[in-house]
Amino acid sequence: MIGTLSAIERRLVVDGFVMRYDTGEVRDGLPPGEGAFLACSFWLADNLILQGRVDEARDLFERLLSLRNDVGLLAEEFDPRLWRQVGNFPQAFSHVALINTAFNLTRAQGPAEQRARSGRHRGRAPVERTSDAAAVPHGSASPRG
Repeated sequence: MIGTLSAIERRLVVDGFVMRYDTGEVRDGLPPGEGAFLACSFWLADNLILQGRVDEARDLFERLLSLRNDVGLLAEEFDPRLWRQVGNFPQAFSHVALINTAFNLTRAQGPAEQRARSGRHRGRAPVERTSDAAAVPHGSASPRG
């Protein structure tokens, strides 16, 4: 996988995003220059994770997240020259890839490292589970009074 990823980074990454294929070399009946295929860019992040390049993967993931529209949707492709989404919209493959990469990033580090990195654990009371599975701050009255 290291060689494949290296070849993709060399030949298919344009402005930090992955093209499905080199439209200048492949005859598919379409004009050259389609946008970067977002599912392929999420795939790149997944493979960076597998190689232990988690910081690079997280940076790419966050960059891909920044492409979402005002309601969080992604198209099939992104044109880095025009800086806009293109192709089928919304695109399920892009959203499935986003979810897979988010899941893979959560598994790349343990929970303690994730909390330390996000800073979300600061200033919150520990959570205690009651018998009815409701979460209440530690030391608070239970939901049943």
